[in-house]
Amino acid sequence: MKITFALPCFPSLPIGGFRAVYEYANGLASRGHMVTVVHPRNLSLSPAENLYRWVRRAGRRIVDRFFPPDVDWQTIDPRVGMRYVPNLKPRFVPDADAVFATAWQTAEFVQDLPPGKGAKFYLIQHYETWAGPKERVDATWRAPLHKAVISQWLFETGRGLGCEDMQYVSYGMNHENFRLLNPISNRAKRVAMMFHPFDWKGSPDGLWALSAVKSQHPDLQAVLFGTPRRSESIPDWIEYYQNPPQRELVSSIYNESSVFVCPSWAEGFGLPPGEAMACGCAVASTDCGGVREFAEHEVTALLSPPRDPEALARNIARLLEDDGLRQRLANAGYERIQTLTWKRSTDLLEEFVRKHVARGVAEC
Repeated sequence: MKITFALPCFPSLPIGGFRAVYEYANGLASRGHMVTVVHPRNLSLSPAENLYRWVRRAGRRIVDRFFPPDVDWQTIDPRVGMRYVPNLKPRFVPDADAVFATAWQTAEFVQDLPPGKGAKFYLIQHYETWAGPKERVDATWRAPLHKAVISQWLFETGRGLGCEDMQYVSYGMNHENFRLLNPISNRAKRVAMMFHPFDWKGSPDGLWALSAVKSQHPDLQAVLFGTPRRSESIPDWIEYYQNPPQRELVSSIYNESSVFVCPSWAEGFGLPPGEAMACGCAVASTDCGGVREFAEHEVTALLSPPRDPEALARNIARLLEDDGLRQRLANAGYERIQTLTWKRSTDLLEEFVRKHVARGVAEC
C-alpha cells in the first residue's frame, strides 16, 4: 500500500508525536509499504498577510527546496519518503491508498483532500485543546475520518464527544534505544524530569515538588532536560541538559536516576515517563490520562492528582525513603513497559488501514 502521514510542521526539535509517526513510518516501510511523511512549512496563510511576510516565506521555500531539514534526533528508514512542502494543499500531497492526519490542524486539511490522496485516517495523539480552539479541535474528532487513538483515555474522550469509527492503537516503545544499562538496585538518590514551557506540562509543579523534597532530603540530586535554554525558574542545585542526544538521555539521565517525575496536567500517552520506565526508573507521575497505559498506582508507579504538587512531592519522597518500594515499582514498571512494542502497535495500525482501504475498494 501507499501510505502518507501529514505532520503539522518541520521537525526542528524532538517532538514525541513526531517520533511516534516516524516509528510507524519505519515499521510500515520495513513491511514493503511505500510510506511518505509530508512536512508543511505553513498550514495556512492569513488574509491579512503583508508583502514582507509573503517574501520571507517565499525565501524559505527556496531554502527548503535546496537545503531540506535533517531529522538527526530520530532514525528514519531510508525507504521512508521525507517530503518538505509549503503547505498541505492537494498538489503537495502524493496520491496514495491511505493518508493520515496526525494533529488537529492537519485533520482540517486531510478531510478536504480529493479521493485520489487515499482513504482518510486520523492518528489522534492528544486532546489538543491546548493547541487550538476547542470547537475546532472537537470538530476534527467528529469529522468523517477513520480514527486511531493512542490510549484508552483518548478513546473514552472520543466516546464522550460522540465520535464513531475509532480504533484503540497504543504507542509502542523502542526497546533497542530505551533500555536498562544500570542495575535498578544500584541507583543514586537522583530524580529526573523533563522541563517544558507549555503550561499543561506542569513544569512549575514539578519544580515546586522537587524543591519541597530537597528541603527534607538535602542530599537529593535532580536533573532536568528539555529543548529550550535553561530557564531562570530552575534552581541552581538542579542539573539541566538542553536538547540532549538520545544516547546521552538514555545513559546519563534515565539510567543514572532512580526516580522519574512526570508533573503533566494531561498527556495523550506520556513517552518520557515510559522511556524512563524502560530504563529502570521508578515513576512518580500525575494521573494525567495517557500514562495509565503503563502506570498503575502502587503496582508499576505512584500516581497523584494533576495540579497537586504537594501530593507529587509526597510520592517522590516515598520512593526516596523506601528503597524497597522504589525497586519493586521500578522492576514491575520495567516488566510492564516491555509489553508495549512498536511491532505490536504497527501490526494494529496496519490491520486498521487494510480493513478500511479494502472496504473503500469494495464500495467503488
